[in-house]
Amino acid sequence: MSNAEPTVDQVTRADRLAPDEVTEVLALARAAGDTDGADPFDEHTLLRLRDPRAAAVHLAARAADGTLSGYAHLDTTDPGGVGVELVVHPAYRRRGTGRALARGVLAAATGPLRAWAHGDHPSAAALAVDLGFNRARVLWQLRRPLTAPLGEPRLPEGVTLRAFRPGADDDAWLALNARAFAEHPEQGRWTAEDLRLRLAEPWFDPEGFLLAVESGSGRLVGFHWTKVHERAGSARIGEVYVLGVDPATHRGGLGRALTTAGLAYLRDRRGLDRVMLYVDESNTAAVALYERLGFARWSGHVNYHLG
Repeated sequence: MSNAEPTVDQVTRADRLAPDEVTEVLALARAAGDTDGADPFDEHTLLRLRDPRAAAVHLAARAADGTLSGYAHLDTTDPGGVGVELVVHPAYRRRGTGRALARGVLAAATGPLRAWAHGDHPSAAALAVDLGFNRARVLWQLRRPLTAPLGEPRLPEGVTLRAFRPGADDDAWLALNARAFAEHPEQGRWTAEDLRLRLAEPWFDPEGFLLAVESGSGRLVGFHWTKVHERAGSARIGEVYVLGVDPATHRGGLGRALTTAGLAYLRDRRGLDRVMLYVDESNTAAVALYERLGFARWSGHVNYHLG
């Protein structure tokens, strides 16, 4: 047995990734997610990885044999700070790779840093403390079985539900989304391009994108966009992807009715037996609504700030 210190992998920087490099990063992320029980990248990062036009800084750590042992993604387009997500392959942990990538992140950053630790892994928390990051925000993943009773959605008088129409509803939905999430650090800033990218995803299902509409005017007053996660080797699970209500219509139980209608769609039309959602810990009203609807905490995702 050797007492030599483990070799720290070499970290390189790039502004673009070749298609084969993207494939490597996605494979590394799957390996880490399978081991940790939480995917290391959120949807925003995955979309940007697959989009060759997206501006980002990519840091790659490689072992002596050339194997990709770690990766960090820096989103430099957010005016509120540089968004960071970092992952180390399970087979290459405890050898300084994460710390080497973190040093690369600090060297490459040109503004305040906002780093996500998905699953609130203890090693991520320890690294964040060592580097001076502050725990700033917690996003809960809640889950619920769809085999339990849902109840009937009770829409306010004069409100009906219909499916989203791509191309026809885009602008009206973006305006409603901006109003519903005016205080949200990510969701409220969605652009037409953000919507376009998601409508082009293979999981997109317009029938599962429910719009609440005023019967007389046709005005959109709320929505429940559902999503189905399908991954080889894992059971299918639904998601309350985005749920929003016009601030001027926060009455009559519309949020609860939209939630129930979406859950029923996932159960009855998509044949699912479980569902998840993400909600900010600080959004106590939404947390209380979901808990009343049978959701319980499953995992936490922590956002750390520096600068």
